[in-house]
Amino acid sequence: MTNDQMFEPPGHLLTPDDPEVPRRMARLRALGLGQAPDRELDAFARELAEAAQALSGADHTPFAMVNFVTDHQFLGGLYTPPGASPANALLQNREAPLDLGFCPHVVVRRKALVLDDVCDYPRFAGNAIVDGLGIRTYVGAPLIDHTGTALGTVCFVDSEPRPWGRPGLNLIKEKAADLIQLIDRLDGLPG
Repeated sequence: MTNDQMFEPPGHLLTPDDPEVPRRMARLRALGLGQAPDRELDAFARELAEAAQALSGADHTPFAMVNFVTDHQFLGGLYTPPGASPANALLQNREAPLDLGFCPHVVVRRKALVLDDVCDYPRFAGNAIVDGLGIRTYVGAPLIDHTGTALGTVCFVDSEPRPWGRPGLNLIKEKAADLIQLIDRLDGLPG
């Protein structure tokens, strides 16, 4: 098995090839991230959800996550809205395979992704998370640290399509920059 095959789940053609996984895994280990839930990251996810709710004017907060993407996805930070059932295995275990969701695409592209309605995009409409969690909108940005490593993403998802547009893109990029400052402080850099 080659290194590339090791990190590409067999039979999942929609999962992007990600040759940076070994570097990312080493970087996350060095930072002490991506192995266990983190209260500070959970609080960050909650703040993100509240900011997204305020921006959209919705009557509920969306799910929000800090997702570290290696050979799987790990939600180091997670906010589940009140009344939402965390019965889904993804939310209970905070882990998911690479073919579930949109974050692996954001990490490989190294660019923010705003999907007002995921069902408008054939590449994503058939993703198991769309039906499993009822996800209809996704807004995410990569977390690229000072070494140039894309560690994962910060994102929010909702069960209703929403026209996020430029304001949603700006929000997620600002929040990613805020979180990178926090991560850089973990690495001993001034924030």
